[in-house]
Amino acid sequence: MKVAFAIKALGNPGGGAERVLVDVANGLAGRGYNLDVISYDPRGRDSFYALDDRVEWIQLGIGTTDRPATLFETIKRIHALRRTMSDIKPDVVVGFMHSMFIPLGFALAGTGIPMIASEHIIPAHYVGRPLERALLCLTPWLARRITVVSDQVMAEYPALLRKRMTVIPNPVRVQVASRADVAATRRSRKVLLSVGRLTDQKDYMTLIDAFALVGDRLLDWDLRIVGEGALRDALEARIAEIGMKGRISLPGATENICGEYAAAQLFVLPSLYESLGLTLVEALCHGLPAVGFADCPGVNRLIRPGWNGVLASGPDRVRTLAEALEPLMADATARENLVPSEVRLPEALAPEDVFNRWEDLLHQYCRATVKPNNQAGDGR
Repeated sequence: MKVAFAIKALGNPGGGAERVLVDVANGLAGRGYNLDVISYDPRGRDSFYALDDRVEWIQLGIGTTDRPATLFETIKRIHALRRTMSDIKPDVVVGFMHSMFIPLGFALAGTGIPMIASEHIIPAHYVGRPLERALLCLTPWLARRITVVSDQVMAEYPALLRKRMTVIPNPVRVQVASRADVAATRRSRKVLLSVGRLTDQKDYMTLIDAFALVGDRLLDWDLRIVGEGALRDALEARIAEIGMKGRISLPGATENICGEYAAAQLFVLPSLYESLGLTLVEALCHGLPAVGFADCPGVNRLIRPGWNGVLASGPDRVRTLAEALEPLMADATARENLVPSEVRLPEALAPEDVFNRWEDLLHQYCRATVKPNNQAGDGR
């Protein structure tokens, strides 16, 4: 079977969906699949996450990948996608994220090539984005199936989309060389860590302001936000405005993320919403107690209050986050009490199980088996 995966970009630093695509593509390539990856990246750019040598990466080099596309760029991309698919003739195509699977769906119209849309966000993302939301509602007529990462996420979508959805969790492969020194017995300064893209979704402005509320009482703590994104300038300006340049750092994305977890004493994910908090899973596996918001999907199923962390709740996000963080930052024993003796990944997140699910789905909807009169809303 010849499979094509497509995503907006692989060369930008970090990114959860990008990492999932690379993990799944590499896993399927290891199982003998003939696999291409298509993106809009400039030709010659390196992938931030390493692709298996057996995966062919086709870089279309249209527009830039760190901002929304213009109408002209979108039209060029649709034509280039259609031409590329005609050349490589895949049996099935998987479009990762709405920024790819919507234009890809239009590009494949009339070709007979089945598409699977892989969604990695929840409906809250589309609030205030009416055009994107309207285009998303077309997905049942563009894609044979839509994958989402959990039942919790699927339940939030409207019935029209749920009928087309299949749950395939993200694969998580965590290699823990050393667990975090939560009590900071070997450190003079302590680190409050967060990891993720610098975007509105992650709400790092709230985290910065919450840290400022408690920072003067906890002078041996620093905040470290690891990631890259469009809000860097705004976040740096806020850090300077509140006089925290020496205590709050934005070191950018890193390939040595395990080293960041091992060096921290507490993890926080202030996101407004998540599909599945991959960085939160990794932090918990490294023995870090974690803090997040109780109303955040993708976080509130992973953090179990009194067991591995604290969930903040209240109308004032800054104050309630500060109130959740301060007791743990001030008390090493409180942090140690939130470190389970053994952390096991849910079986559903095990890479081999995830790859099996992808294989089943690809075989079900590849061109050799799919029926041409498949209608929106059908499928298993």
